[in-house]
Amino acid sequence: MKSVAIIGTGPTGLYTFAGLSAGPACRITLYEKGDTIGVGTPYSLDSATKAMLANIASIEIPPLVTGYLDWMQAQSDADLARFGLVRADLDERLFTPRLMLGSYFHDQFQQLIARAQAAGHQVVVKTGVEVTDIVAQSTGLRLVVAAAPSETAVFDHVIVASGHSFAEDDPGTGRYFPNPWSGLIQTDIPALRVGILGTSLSAIDAAMAVATQHGRFRLSGRGEDLTYDLDDAAADGTGLQITLMSRSGVLPEADFYCPIPYSPLQVMTDSALTQALAGPRPLDAVFDLFRAEIAVADPEYAEKIGLDQLTADDVAQTYFADRMARDPFGWARENLREVEANKANKVTVGWRYAILRMHEQVEAVVASLPEADRARFDAGLKRVFIDNYAAVPPESIRRLLALRDAGVLRVVALGEDYDLEPGPQGTVITLAPDADQAAPARQMRFDVFIDARGQRPMAAEDMPFPGLRRAVLEAGQEVPDLDAAFALTGVPGFEGRLVLAALPYLMHDRPFVQGITASAEIGAVIAEALAEEMRAETPRAARRKRRIDQWGWAA
Repeated sequence: MKSVAIIGTGPTGLYTFAGLSAGPACRITLYEKGDTIGVGTPYSLDSATKAMLANIASIEIPPLVTGYLDWMQAQSDADLARFGLVRADLDERLFTPRLMLGSYFHDQFQQLIARAQAAGHQVVVKTGVEVTDIVAQSTGLRLVVAAAPSETAVFDHVIVASGHSFAEDDPGTGRYFPNPWSGLIQTDIPALRVGILGTSLSAIDAAMAVATQHGRFRLSGRGEDLTYDLDDAAADGTGLQITLMSRSGVLPEADFYCPIPYSPLQVMTDSALTQALAGPRPLDAVFDLFRAEIAVADPEYAEKIGLDQLTADDVAQTYFADRMARDPFGWARENLREVEANKANKVTVGWRYAILRMHEQVEAVVASLPEADRARFDAGLKRVFIDNYAAVPPESIRRLLALRDAGVLRVVALGEDYDLEPGPQGTVITLAPDADQAAPARQMRFDVFIDARGQRPMAAEDMPFPGLRRAVLEAGQEVPDLDAAFALTGVPGFEGRLVLAALPYLMHDRPFVQGITASAEIGAVIAEALAEEMRAETPRAARRKRRIDQWGWAA
């Protein structure tokens, strides 16, 4: 019986375990650094509050033992209330608090473990255990754990599913937080000047973590308007002032209505992409497909932005032009009204839906682009795709608008050139002077600063396991080289044994590999590849006996 270790039990570890438990019997050991399996960093009490929303509608969450909506409907009214919900809220398009999704994952993991054990798998769960190293030896991969470094635990396969990871491991100081998961939730933030780098959902969540310490969101009138009321203590003195910042200063779109599952694309098919990549100018050929797909899906929009005259290099500038020319909150208010009306009437905006479906097709070929084309893609078309698929829950936009109306939130465009200097008394950002030097450099000072730009790609040198890191670097791989099933290749001792499913290390070749659906897809691929290997190695006699025991006959 093969032995498998899964390091990390967040969404990727969970969906990988779900797939393995449906395959040939094996010994599976789950290692979780936290105290609870199945939760994952973004969905835990250490990293989220009930004001923070998951950026995925319930209909999009791949089912496990029970579908997410069915699971929510089975909860008691009291359990729903713990997450700020009432039964009437439950809907397949609902964006739920991250903590509720974490509770669902934890429950599903427990049920999956019981199923796996009943099916003949041997499952061991180790919580509160941090794996500090992975060492290759002749009999397999040995794991070293912090609590018992001399303990021997050797496995045929090790799956690293450690999820979010940041090079800045130091916890926040109370004045500077290198990421939203570095102690922000546990820190009392003063009602002073708070700077947040980023304007996406991670940045919005950071703003909510601060705002909910000093005030409350309330429904007013007929329940259609959301307001934010500062506590009396926060309203005294300097007062709370939150600033969201990014290079462009634009706010994200609110999530839009579209058919799920997705309808097939009409132009950007697999065969069309293969042909585009075979030509002398692959990125431009891919962009030709992009233009043609949008022209078919939404000819009015294509004509409005002059899409037929745009290139892969200037499409992002045109795409964001309207937002950048307007007040971000005025634009967000109009966008919110539009998407909510479309949801109520089940109206799909053609160009948005086309871009959403194309981003998955394009991601599959990004690694095949020549280096120069990849740089052009990252500077242009990639920004369009990210803005589209990273649309945020409408409720998040509604809360931003409430904070703005209360006078505690602003958005600042930093431009392409700025300096950031953290210090013990706060953080200073210096903006570059105007191009014509008409205005001098400008400084902004913040008492508290949060870097909320989200997960960035990580390389081999960032790996937290010294033995694995050393082996990958000695093999000459700055970025780990993985096969189609995410198994490490070209590294002696680890090849065919180590599976790297930690999302930060996959982002180089899969720039959009974020979120729960990606975790589910990765988990399914890994589980099927390992199951196929196990089936191939099962002796014929054992396979015959299993068929007889199960069906009463042999093939």
